[in-house]
Amino acid sequence: MIQGRMKRSGLEWFSSLPACLLLLAVVLFSTSSDIHNQMLRGGEQLWSGYYKLRMDPVKPQCEVVQDVDAAVAKEMAEAPPADDPMAALLGDFEKDPAEVRLAIERAAADCQAAHTSFAELQDKLTPDVKAYRAVELFVADLIAFGLAAQRYVLIILVMLCAVTATLTRHHIAMRAMETRLDYTVSMTLQTIANAMLLGSSVIFRQSTLTSSTALSSEEMLLHNFWIAGFACLTLASLYRLVRVPDGLEPGGSPSKAFMAVPLYTVMCLISGTYFALIGHSSGIGIYLGKMVELADMFLNVGLYVWVGMMLKQTRLAKLVFDVFRPWRMPPEMLAVVAVLVAAIPTAYTGASGIFVIAAGAVIYSELRAAGARRHLALAATAMSGSLGVVLRPCLLVVVIAYLNREVTTDELFGWGIWVFVLTATLFGVVATTINRQSEFNLAPGSEALPASIRALRPLLPYVLVIVSVVLLYRFALDVKMDEFSAPRLLPVIMLSILLYEHVSRKRERAMASGENAHQGLEPSVRNATNDTTAEIGALLLLLGLSVSIGGVIERSHIMEAFPQAFDSAWSAMLLMVVILVILGMIMDAFGAVILVTATVATIAYSSGIHPVHFWMVTLVAFELGYLSPPVALNHLLTRQVVGEAEVLAAQAEEGTFYQRHERIIMPLIAMGISLVLVAFVPLLFYAR
Repeated sequence: MIQGRMKRSGLEWFSSLPACLLLLAVVLFSTSSDIHNQMLRGGEQLWSGYYKLRMDPVKPQCEVVQDVDAAVAKEMAEAPPADDPMAALLGDFEKDPAEVRLAIERAAADCQAAHTSFAELQDKLTPDVKAYRAVELFVADLIAFGLAAQRYVLIILVMLCAVTATLTRHHIAMRAMETRLDYTVSMTLQTIANAMLLGSSVIFRQSTLTSSTALSSEEMLLHNFWIAGFACLTLASLYRLVRVPDGLEPGGSPSKAFMAVPLYTVMCLISGTYFALIGHSSGIGIYLGKMVELADMFLNVGLYVWVGMMLKQTRLAKLVFDVFRPWRMPPEMLAVVAVLVAAIPTAYTGASGIFVIAAGAVIYSELRAAGARRHLALAATAMSGSLGVVLRPCLLVVVIAYLNREVTTDELFGWGIWVFVLTATLFGVVATTINRQSEFNLAPGSEALPASIRALRPLLPYVLVIVSVVLLYRFALDVKMDEFSAPRLLPVIMLSILLYEHVSRKRERAMASGENAHQGLEPSVRNATNDTTAEIGALLLLLGLSVSIGGVIERSHIMEAFPQAFDSAWSAMLLMVVILVILGMIMDAFGAVILVTATVATIAYSSGIHPVHFWMVTLVAFELGYLSPPVALNHLLTRQVVGEAEVLAAQAEEGTFYQRHERIIMPLIAMGISLVLVAFVPLLFYAR
């Protein structure tokens, strides 16, 4: 462990390690609320009325009346003060002795009850109660601190990871930087965009200072955090611009160079220029502030990325492929199986892009090893993250339900199962019929089934680890595994799996060599966090600028050019499909959902489209957009994980037009047909 720490690079010390601590803090803060709920229940079970013992009882200030007759006589003898406004209003008012006695008796009873309660609480405040209360109140304070710190944690995490992605050249672009011209153009525009982000944040801060509404110290601190973060990001890109790395090819093409510019940079330049032209230079800063308003959602995105990167460090993907390998499936069928199996972890890693990053390299290599042609393997890898976004507990569906009160997660996930069956079936048909180049000669069942069953055995410990963590949360913290608890349970599950692999590998090596040397758990978590840091920076910065692009669309009033309601749901749906696919092509999913909620959704509802139907169409349309040029985000992520060389080798292959572009065309056919069916078939049953 000491050796591993000594080998940690400077970037890991100042980037990955803090990011890991921040992510662990998010898990701790969210889990502490579950612990606190159980502590309150436990306290009530141990000491009846524990909620009253959480604070020291205050001794009543009243005195119990001992002689009621004397108190009544005294009250009757007292005249109202001369300056009593009620006396002046009512004039001479004769007191009723019976009413005075009743009031004094009630006051005496209340005072006696207060003193009795105080004495009882004092007796119950034993040392055990005080010790338990101290721990419980500490957890309560931890929760309060965690909730208050969420927004600061998000900004620090985004800026820390964005700087890391800049220094490691890990931002998402149409193509990698290969030549010196690519590098110069990309880093120059990144520096300009980052300076634009810094300037917008400074202007936004100044405009709020001069406004009539006074800023709280917390709001001012948030502004300062954004400014400091963008200043560091600008310096990082400027440093990278000056320090040109070795190994870049000389020369380059201007058209290709602009394709190497990160997508977030393009979005920033477009939105920043637009806001500057309309005299609203603080626009980007304002829309980035929307991230802070939904800090818990974006932090969950970061946790899901971390989960995906930890999944990448495990042997799970390879072991799952081992189960199907004995059947000797043709490449087309294995591609279908890979995409179907990937749907479940896709749902549990939050979004399609995260899973492509986490397991795309394994899927591609396994398909290639099974004899799949490059285009088929690339298509399946890009599609591997597309089908599971409609399944429980996908974070994107939770966000939709959170932002739209017209739908619930149960409704969306319930219909999502049928959408998944449809898209999976269509992908299977397309993959196994169009351009099929293999015979379906599966291994005999008598041979393959026993081998598959044997291959399941190494997966059993993983299942036990997962079930153990889920049951621990269920019975110890009363938290069941669902779409709301998944962000805090999944990191614990993946850390437990990494711990299991560490222990099992250590035992295997010790048995094989008689030595106790082992790699250790820390390198696995460190490698996962290294990947996570760059990916969070790339994804969250892209997401934030997607929100800004949404602001451009919103402020340009493009949607007002369309009718706010259609007489025909069919016409409205046709327009919705076109708009949603375009948004999926140019925006990140979470940013697109925010924009659609504010604009397109209301038009759909007003036109008679059922809200659940609309959002099912939205999810399928987004996935089609992520697979569609010119951006095709899932293909960009596939290129990033399998390597530029493999994609270039695929593009160099000869054949028919379909064969030369199969990696793009095949997913478009499957998802395109799915979108048409999901969009228009339900209208046959309810549209007016």
